[in-house]
This record gives sequence, C-alpha cells and structure tokens, in this order.
Amino acid sequence: MSEENKIWAEKAEKVFMGTYARYPAAMVKGEGCTLTDAEGKKYLDCLAGIAVCSLGHCHPAITEAVCKQVSELVHVSNLYYTKPQTELVELLTKHSFADQVFMANSGAEANEAAIKLARICAGPERYGIISLAGSFHGRTLATVAATGQPKFHEGFEPMPEGFSHAPFGNLNVLEAMITNQTCAIMCEPLQGESGVRPLDIDYLQGVEKLCRDHNLLLIFDEIQTGMGRTGTLFAYEQIGVVPDIMTLAKALGNGMPIGAMLSRKEIAASFVPGTHGSTFGGNPVACAAAVATMKIMLEDGFMSEVLEKGEYLQKGLEKLAERFPKLASGARGMGLIRGLVLTDAGVEQGADMVKKLFDNGVLINFAGNVVLRFLPPLIITKEEIDQLLAAVADVLAGCK
Repeated sequence: MSEENKIWAEKAEKVFMGTYARYPAAMVKGEGCTLTDAEGKKYLDCLAGIAVCSLGHCHPAITEAVCKQVSELVHVSNLYYTKPQTELVELLTKHSFADQVFMANSGAEANEAAIKLARICAGPERYGIISLAGSFHGRTLATVAATGQPKFHEGFEPMPEGFSHAPFGNLNVLEAMITNQTCAIMCEPLQGESGVRPLDIDYLQGVEKLCRDHNLLLIFDEIQTGMGRTGTLFAYEQIGVVPDIMTLAKALGNGMPIGAMLSRKEIAASFVPGTHGSTFGGNPVACAAAVATMKIMLEDGFMSEVLEKGEYLQKGLEKLAERFPKLASGARGMGLIRGLVLTDAGVEQGADMVKKLFDNGVLINFAGNVVLRFLPPLIITKEEIDQLLAAVADVLAGCK
C-alpha cells in the first residue's frame, strides 16, 4: 500500500466499524469510467459503485443539476411539495407501469416500503411473502429476512416472521408453498449478488400467473437491474411480465442516495397518511440528480447502445471462457450486468483474481462465490471494454 493511501486507511480503520473488507485505496476523484486514488493511481471502474454510477463519475449534467439545486433548496419535510420530487415521479410513472410512487433513500428502504404495502393491501390475515433462494433484498431486518441467503441471517436470529424462500427456478415447489396467509411473491428478474443469475422468462411468466391465480401481489426488486442496467429502463420490459410493485435505487440518482417504490393506483391506495413515511425520502437534491439521470437515459439511442455494448462484453467473456476452460465455463447476464462463470478451480482463485485486477488498475468483484461480476458505467466505450477484457485475460493467464 502506498504511503498516502496507507495514511487514510489507518485513519479510517480506527474510527469505522468493521463492516467492510476494503481495498487499500482512498479514492479522491472520479471522471467517466475512471477513478483516481490518493496517490494518483488511476483505475478503470467496472463496478460503478456496485451498479450505481451508471452515467459514470461526475457526469457534467448531474453535477450541474446537483449544484443548481443545492443553491436553491436542500431539504424540506415531506409535509410540502417540491418541484424536483414531483418532476421525478412524473418521469417514473410516465415510463413505467406504475401510477404512483413512494420515495425513499436506498434500496433496502424501497423494499421495506414494498413489504409494508403488500401486507397492508392484503389485510391482517395475509402477511406471508415468498422470495427466492439466492435472492438479495437488503440489510434491514425485514429485507434480510426476505433475502434467500442464510449467510446474511447468521447472528441476527430470530428473523422476522412471514418470509419463506422457494428454490431458484422451481415453479412447482413455489406453488406448493403458497398458503392462505401468503400475500406476495418477491423476486429479482436477475439475481446479481448470488452470481448474475437471470431467471428464465418462462419461469417469471409462470410466477406472474401464480400471482393472478392466487390473488397475490408480484413484487419485482429492480434495485440492481433497473435504470438501464439490462438495456431497457427496467428489466421487466424485456420479460413480458408486469409486476404489481417495483423497487428502484442504486443508479436512480447516479450516486446520490435515493430509492423508490412504484405501484398501480389501486394498490398504492392502501398507503394513507401515517402508514409509512421518510424524513429524507425524495430529498430535492437527490431528486434533481435523478431527473437529470433519467433524461439522459431516455435519450434516443441510449438503451440500444447499452444492449450493443452488453453483447460486445458478453462475446468477449465467452472467448475468455473458451481460452481458459480450466478456469471459466461461460458467461451470463443481461445488458451491462455480466458474469464470467468460474469452474471449481477458478472459484478457488476468484478473490485473488479480483485482487490482482485491482492491483492492475481494474475494479470488479467476485459475486456469489461463483462469477467475476462486471457492472461498468453504461457509458463505457468498446475501447474500455477491450481494456477490461485484456486485463482479465492477463490475470487468468497467471492463474494456476
């Protein structure tokens, strides 16, 4: 670790709780797909703050919108209306299935709101929510309970009741788990944290039919897949399945903390004054950033470029799997969320691969203990993708 980075790391380790295993770099500047640390070393950021900075770091339009809003109005209570919040919600409803929106600060908060809406809409006797094994829905107690990964439950038991987890992709078992107490099925169109695992379209359409047949609400967690990550504004648009409730966060504000829970009017009507709220949800500055973000993503040709670059990255990763068959078995994903699937031999070295890429100035992560995950800004160029692929190839070539 260089001296400047070491100084900041030592300062931080003394005062922060140990909830993160951080890399030895203090980032001080970002521009486009490039981050710069305290020593001046540059990194090709193909993680984008974990699918957050989808328009890249310090995008001029976002910076302008934030600075302008900060100079006019930073915060008021949700007892009053604000222009940026209203403009954002109009954009979200205009370009989705939803009629109404609840604004939050994060993905976990958006999912908490979805859980509460589903329960209050169904009534006191129906409170059960079925999610999927391998899912990730947040870090609060309720969203951890909804998360279908036992490692996140450890040490926090007993979990809040009312949550169960169906096996990934098994429609028959899912149907058998539905009871008179079930009110909703909650899932991600693609599971990011457990290894970039897309759910089959036939399966998701089957889930939708189960919800209709059993009078359940369908909740799509699009916190990672939403806002253009998969090549359409929302992943559900590619699947042909329309949820009843959808949650967003991450890329919505391109780095500003913001979340949203969307639904149709007849479902949203269950939320009345006093049933839910948020002090900072829909903050004017965060909403101004989100409005600017959405306007750019809605420009003609933006999403088609994401799809094109996603396919370009996919083909490059497939070629790497062919070149290094002892370490990688293939690639999967949608748009610009992609994973290089590692073999057993590759998995043993997955964390080391990420560390070596970091040392070589490329940022990715190891997801689900099974894939190298790539979440670059949506503005990444093909030349930068080539740079990424070359760096991954060099690391794979140096593995056992």
